[in-house]
Amino acid sequence: MAALPVVESPSGKDAFAEGLIDLLKPAVQQLDLHVHSVRESQVELREHIDNLATELCRINEDQKVALDLDPYVKKLLNARRRVVLVNNILQNAQERLRRLNHNVAKETARRKTMLETSGVFTPRSPSK
Repeated sequence: MAALPVVESPSGKDAFAEGLIDLLKPAVQQLDLHVHSVRESQVELREHIDNLATELCRINEDQKVALDLDPYVKKLLNARRRVVLVNNILQNAQERLRRLNHNVAKETARRKTMLETSGVFTPRSPSK
């Protein structure tokens, strides 16, 4: 694996950092969208588990024959607990991604302002 060349000039470092940010920003945004989608699915799954557990309890009460559904209800509640746990983990990850994205945007704006005031940076044309 070839080592990346070390860039010594401040403008070269800034260009490298900006390129790296441009490379990572879409991936962070896409990951954030996927995490949001998974969180929505987790909430929907939790609601379905709750409905199913309620329905099983109702069926168990309505049955004339003694049918023990309690173990299944407990399994459903355990699955719900795990879904909630995963949802909390995803929520924390999404918040970290949001903060990372915010910090990247803030740092990019700071560097562009610094370069523009020093006269080194010329804004890119939007037609790349």
